[in-house]
Amino acid sequence: MTASPIHPPMPAPGDPERRVWLLATAAAGGIAAVATAVPFVSTLAPSERARAAGGPVEVDVSELAPGDMKTVEWRGQPVWVVRRTPGMLAALQGHDSELADPLSAKRQQPDYATNPERAIQPEFFVAIGICTHLGCSPSTAPKGGNNPSLPADWPGGFFCPCHGSTFDGAGRVYKNKPAPTNLEIPPHHYIAATRLLIGEDKA
Repeated sequence: MTASPIHPPMPAPGDPERRVWLLATAAAGGIAAVATAVPFVSTLAPSERARAAGGPVEVDVSELAPGDMKTVEWRGQPVWVVRRTPGMLAALQGHDSELADPLSAKRQQPDYATNPERAIQPEFFVAIGICTHLGCSPSTAPKGGNNPSLPADWPGGFFCPCHGSTFDGAGRVYKNKPAPTNLEIPPHHYIAATRLLIGEDKA
């Protein structure tokens, strides 16, 4: 049988070309292994988008007018930044008896947000906009709105239309609602008077 030009026969033992042939074969095998491994290893490395999604997010709050809300993405989650008016802050008082956890005893916020406003600066409220029941996204529900699902004396806050959970303007859940806990407050701090860094505590 004639030798294939693609796969030449291995030299016989004692042939001086045998060593050269073995070295060449080993080198080719190593190159093939590396070429196969590189794409596999690259699939294990996180993508640029994945790395970016986990990093802190900087937010300029100077552009927010009183009463406005901005939503940014952090770790694939919507984070609300609300600039509360004096009226919105006043509405946080006087209904503790209606709330499931008015003092934020459950760990849904960093220590520096364990206060009635659940904020570093009362004017700015930062929260993850995901209902703690089944992960739906609540919507803002201002005082005096025309939402028939809310009581006539509704002081303003957030309403989850999926199953009816209600939260006040500090993200504290009302009693007897599907959501078991207050909205989560992410780690954050101010890096300037009007600039927030969401996703990282102050060093």
